[in-house]
Amino acid sequence: MFAPVPRAPLLLGLAGLLPFLWGVLTMWSPWLALQTAAWVGPRFVGPYVGLFYGAIILAFMSGVLWGFAAKAEDARVAATGYALSTLPALWAFFTTGGGAEAAAVALIAGFVGLLGLDWLFWRHALAPPWWMTLRVLLTAGVVLLLLPVAL
Repeated sequence: MFAPVPRAPLLLGLAGLLPFLWGVLTMWSPWLALQTAAWVGPRFVGPYVGLFYGAIILAFMSGVLWGFAAKAEDARVAATGYALSTLPALWAFFTTGGGAEAAAVALIAGFVGLLGLDWLFWRHALAPPWWMTLRVLLTAGVVLLLLPVAL
C-alpha cells in the first residue's frame, strides 16, 4: 500500500501544508500575527487562514476525485465515483460556518472522511499506486495542524 511518492507531488503536497502551519504559528505568536495582518491582511492570520484554506482544499480534492472517476471504464463505477467526489466540497460548504472551533472539527472530520474516499478510489485502481502514501501523510499533517484551532 505504501508505494514511494514521486518527488513533484510529494513536495507540492507538503507545501500545501504551509497555510495550515502559518495559521497555527500566527495563533501562537502575537508579533507574527500583527506583522502578517499589516502586510497581507487579517484573513491570513490565526485560525482564519487554515480554515479558509482547508475548505478550499476539500473542494479541490472533490475535483481530483472527479478526475479519478473519469478513468473508470465501468459506467456504474464512474457514476458512483462522480457522486462520491462531490462529498468533500459539499461537506466544506455546509459545515464550516459555525465559528472557528466548530469549523476546525468539521474540517478534521472532512479530511478523515476524504481519506476513506481516497482509499476507495485507490482500491478501484483509479488513483496512482502511490496515492495512499501521500494522502495518509498529508491527512495526518492537516489534522495535526487543525487540532490547535479545534481545541
